[in-house]
Amino acid sequence: MADRDRSGIYGQHQQGGGRPMAMGEQVKGMIHDKGPTASQALTVATLFPLGGLLLVLSGLALAATVVGLALATPVFLLFSPVLVPAALLIGTAVAGFLTSGALGLGGLSSLTCLANTARQAFQRTPDYVEEARRRMAEAAAQAGHKTQQAGHAVQSRAQEAGAGAGGGAGGAGTGGGRASS
Repeated sequence: MADRDRSGIYGQHQQGGGRPMAMGEQVKGMIHDKGPTASQALTVATLFPLGGLLLVLSGLALAATVVGLALATPVFLLFSPVLVPAALLIGTAVAGFLTSGALGLGGLSSLTCLANTARQAFQRTPDYVEEARRRMAEAAAQAGHKTQQAGHAVQSRAQEAGAGAGGGAGGAGTGGGRASS
């Protein structure tokens, strides 16, 4: 039982012939049987020297920066009463120009948006005006129709009142005209 557990731990599985596989054969089984293609090998062969060259150049740039800073530090210390205010002035001026440009672009874009909105509103206005005219014409026609109906009603009541009063039955106090309402 210990042999079985040990073989499971160390990965010595049995081959078809009954002998255990060596560790190197197992690793070979995990690696693909094919090697890199020609294009992959060419890519590595091309990019490896280029990457090395760029790494060397970045190291040289770092070394030059450190040496330059070491040489320039005494000069900066001697001229700091002049350089610090000049650097602050230049930094403030650059910040002001950048802020001015950003605010100008923001204002210009908001005015452009407003102009586009106004243009679209004016293009839609004739539709609204035509709809308002149509509604006003409908309202005027309806008001005219109601006025005509009211006029006919008043006329018919007047005729009824005139027929009742002309029939001769009453005087002023009899109230003959009120009976019809």
